[in-house]
Amino acid sequence: MATITQDQLLEAGVHFGHLSRKWNPHMAPYIFMQRNSIHIIDLNKTEKMLEQACLVARQLAVTGRKIMFVGTKKQAKDVIRELAIEVNMPYVTERWLGGMLTNFATVRKSVKKLQSIEKMELDGTFDLLQKKERLMLSREKAKLEAVLGGITELNRLPAALFVVDIVKEHIAIAEARKLNIPTIAIVDTNSNPNVVDFPIPGNDDAAKSIHLLTKAITDSIREGLEERKLQKEKEKDEEGKDKEKEQA
Repeated sequence: MATITQDQLLEAGVHFGHLSRKWNPHMAPYIFMQRNSIHIIDLNKTEKMLEQACLVARQLAVTGRKIMFVGTKKQAKDVIRELAIEVNMPYVTERWLGGMLTNFATVRKSVKKLQSIEKMELDGTFDLLQKKERLMLSREKAKLEAVLGGITELNRLPAALFVVDIVKEHIAIAEARKLNIPTIAIVDTNSNPNVVDFPIPGNDDAAKSIHLLTKAITDSIREGLEERKLQKEKEKDEEGKDKEKEQA
């Protein structure tokens, strides 16, 4: 498993927390010191907890289960979308739709509506509609794509969530907790790490910090997917050998 050094964490500014007056007391175990009214995160803790979170992500990938990536703040959107797509994981980067997990069946209906419009565009049905109808469907498609575009291939509830900024994404965290879906998250000094199963103490505002920590997770997922692929190939080879023995 790829390791992130403390130098890399420092360079990305992972250690910079919020102003001390904005802190959450539950983050006290992960704060190293206070400098110029800003809390400095203990990178020894970050390193250790990132390693644990990466191990969990890797194990989930080996089993073929999905981890949903959530990050709707400006600094996180592009990073989350890009890295989640690289490892073929679902993502939410525009807006968390209330009930996305707790009312998943209804959300799936909206996804199917989006897929239906896309199919109409491909098979030519769209061109046969009146201009007004086409305009209405185009607008509906744009709205659905913005909110649901990253989860179109998610046919069942995810096995876990990876979240950037649990204060902003508190609804996603609450829904995951209600359904006992494990959560991995970057937790800044204004957050309550106790609401997350696998917290990673770190700066959730700087794009470099978000990218470094998220990439560590996706790299671990990639390793897990590769291991899964090798396992399947090995099983296939063994099945082939067993058939050869039977026929001999």
